[in-house]
Parts: sequence; C-alpha cells; structure tokens
Amino acid sequence: MKKSVARLGVGGPVGSGKTALLECLIPLLMKQGIELAVVTNDLLTTEDAMRLKRKGFLPTERIVGVETGSCPHTAIREDPTMNLLAIKDLEIAYPQLDLIFVESGGDNLASTFSYDLVDAYIFVIDVGAGDDIPRKNGAGFLQADLVVINKIDIAPYVGADLDLIRKETSDRRIDKAVAYTNCKTGEGLDRVVDYICETLLFRSSNL
Repeated sequence: MKKSVARLGVGGPVGSGKTALLECLIPLLMKQGIELAVVTNDLLTTEDAMRLKRKGFLPTERIVGVETGSCPHTAIREDPTMNLLAIKDLEIAYPQLDLIFVESGGDNLASTFSYDLVDAYIFVIDVGAGDDIPRKNGAGFLQADLVVINKIDIAPYVGADLDLIRKETSDRRIDKAVAYTNCKTGEGLDRVVDYICETLLFRSSNL
C-alpha cells in the first residue's frame, strides 16, 4: 500500500524569507532521515526553484518550479490544479517521499492555502515589515497552522519592538503555533522542525 506523502505549504509576503527558511529546513529535515521534495510558485519565472537547485541539497528533479501566470492566491487557494499536478508527478517519480513543501510566490497578508492542496501551512513574516503586522489581522497570519516570525535579529536596526510583536501575536493567535527565527544563525529553527516532525510526520525530532 502506497504511503501518504505529507504536504506543507509555505507562504507569506515578498521578502519575508520563505526560500531562505526552506534552505535552512531542508538539510535539518534530511538529517532526520526525511525524504523531501519541493514545489515552488512564481508568477512568470522559476527563480525560487533555481535558487534551491543551486544549493545542491536535493536532486534537481525533486525541485519543481510552477509558473502560475496569475496572482499567487489562485494557484494555492482558488485553483491549485497546477500544484496538484506537480505534486502527483513527484509522488509517482519518488514513492519514498515523506514530505513535499509547496512554496507560494510572494504575496500579501491575506494569502492562505487550500486544504485540498496541503495538509498544513506555514505563514512567514519578517520583523523588518514592522511591529504592527500582528495588528493588521491578515488572514494568512491568523489562520496559518504555524506562523514563523523571521529575521528577529534585525529588530533593533529597524525600530521594531520584538516584545510587542510577541505579545500581540500571542493575543491574536491564541493557542496556535508560532516560531521566532533567525535563518542566519539557526535560532528558532528547531521549533519549526519539531512542528513538522510531530504534527505532520508523527515522529519525534532528534534535534
């Protein structure tokens, strides 16, 4: 019987660090023995897929770039057909896969994923966008299964109050998962890996 492959969406605004997060997570998850593939979405390019391929973490065939040709919302929420076809091809080619990431093209705070496409999704924001992001009540921020607040190291340099971000994020997301990360140093990435392993893959992380 063919096993079910977990699917995890990664969304968030342009420049929030979605691809950088994947560049950090992929090697960490591979050390856990997790078999991975990635589908990226861009408007009229496959730039994010090419960036990941250049890193050399995975065989290039396991990284597929989808050119949505329209608003990223469409390909991950309203009509995810292109992504579903890309996922199906990966599942056929690599039946040993445990997890497929689906990275959305850069979008805004309203970006959400269809659960027909993914089992769960991460929404990435960055501290450089301002400490008022939680108060904007974006659908992606509020509804995501895990919010990653990235680039926490730059808070002092952009005048952002990290303590305020933590408080208002907690107030608005109540009991939903949050991770605070610095992809340059690796801070907080263990929280994301633990979430993926325990919630999607139902195994313990060794980190």
